[in-house]
Amino acid sequence: MQYKAFQDLKLSCLGMGNMRLPTLPDGHTVDKDKTRAMLEYAYHHGVNYYDTAYSYHGGQSEPVVGEIMEQFPRDTWYLASKMPGHEINPHFNPKAIFEEQLRRCRVDYFDFYLLHNVCELSMPTYESDEFRILDYLLEQKQAGRIRHLGFSTHASVENLRDYLDRHPGVFEFVQIQLNYLDWDLQDAKAKYELLTERGLPIIVMEPCRGGKLASLPAEDEEKLRSFRPDASIASWAFRWLQSLPNVQVVLSGMTSMEQMQDNVRTFSEDAPLSEAELACLREAAAKMMNLLPCTGCRYCCHSCPQELNIPELLSLYNDAALGATNTASMYIDALPEDKRPASCLACGNCKQVCPQGIDVPAILAKFADILDKAPHWADISRERAKLHKT
Repeated sequence: MQYKAFQDLKLSCLGMGNMRLPTLPDGHTVDKDKTRAMLEYAYHHGVNYYDTAYSYHGGQSEPVVGEIMEQFPRDTWYLASKMPGHEINPHFNPKAIFEEQLRRCRVDYFDFYLLHNVCELSMPTYESDEFRILDYLLEQKQAGRIRHLGFSTHASVENLRDYLDRHPGVFEFVQIQLNYLDWDLQDAKAKYELLTERGLPIIVMEPCRGGKLASLPAEDEEKLRSFRPDASIASWAFRWLQSLPNVQVVLSGMTSMEQMQDNVRTFSEDAPLSEAELACLREAAAKMMNLLPCTGCRYCCHSCPQELNIPELLSLYNDAALGATNTASMYIDALPEDKRPASCLACGNCKQVCPQGIDVPAILAKFADILDKAPHWADISRERAKLHKT
């Protein structure tokens, strides 16, 4: 296993994400036997970073991970969990949740603790004078119950910059969605550069974009295998991340022992991608992003009677059309009702001035339909809140 230094620690470059654990046939209950086998395999093969959260698997992830990992000496593995301030829950109580998490995980402290999903929608909760979440967590850090404090985010780079500016010197690491597709699609490149400039190590989530990058069109897979015949398609996404110096740990939400074994093999050797291989990945990503050719000229915005941020909505549409991410729906949920895709009047002004010939009204109508059929982030949060109460 490869390791990287984090302050006085050495963290495995592969981290175990516990959001997609194997389940029983009911599709809900975590399969403890399979999960135990996977976590024990990870530990015995050098993985020492284990990431969970209050809401994962409807609240099952933390207790399952805690039960399995307590067999190993506490100073030989590192546990990360998160404060669910992004959940919409009228019973939200940060202090009670933190104490519950420690009990669930069967530990006295968290090595790494994060504000979960700091973004446009959750910011009011995290900055609330009523909850004073950050003040409370800093007190827990002072008491030794949190060793290192950070946050995860799907926010825009502007929101990320603003949050860091508001809390200088408070956070020690940041967890972001980062992969070779979102490098351009979600402007993860700008987020990576901002965090690197601020000296904040990056924990990576969604390295395979929810499985999207573990299976590619046959033509692209054939090209990749011409370079490395025995390498899995998923391993290419991981090796791409290994080329970024400020990536500290790459979290993989593994569901099977086969995935675990493959990922351990990938992170057990230093085999960086060549320039030719990187070019091949860029080509594959470009094909996936070949959706709407919006250049962000903003001509459409000047003629929109609703004053919609059309380039931004088109970018989010591209993201949503590819699936396997909640970023678009979370961002849309944070917008005022009159600034969402469904607010388009279909007047056609934008279509007339678009240099790329994009039928904006048709796209926004399609986007509104996608969002209408998919559960909104707020609805998901409320359902999770109900699970925690049962």
